[in-house]
Amino acid sequence: MIGPTLMALTISELMNAHIWINVASTQTYLAGTLWFVAGLSILRGHNIWTRDWPVLITLIGWLAILGGLSRMCFPEPVQQGSQNTTMVLVLQIILLAAGIVLTLKAYVPVNKKI
Repeated sequence: MIGPTLMALTISELMNAHIWINVASTQTYLAGTLWFVAGLSILRGHNIWTRDWPVLITLIGWLAILGGLSRMCFPEPVQQGSQNTTMVLVLQIILLAAGIVLTLKAYVPVNKKI
């Protein structure tokens, strides 16, 4: 579920970047609350530290918690300005790549010989 969700979120945000210019602080706070709860939910079911790809799920859970907390504590929009725009774009590309990897791992069958 995390892979397709990350892909849908990042693609839709990239397509509609203009809507983030005039975001109210209350919307940012609400989004932070949702990200925080999503991160807690992920870690409640999957707080696994390994040297294989499943650690990506754990890292996304921790990033969701930290990102949610930062939006809750500092709800003023930071997307404005060229440096912030570049950082947001880089983060969205990283999240899109993580979503693609998780989607492929979850939905593409692997032929294993028994």
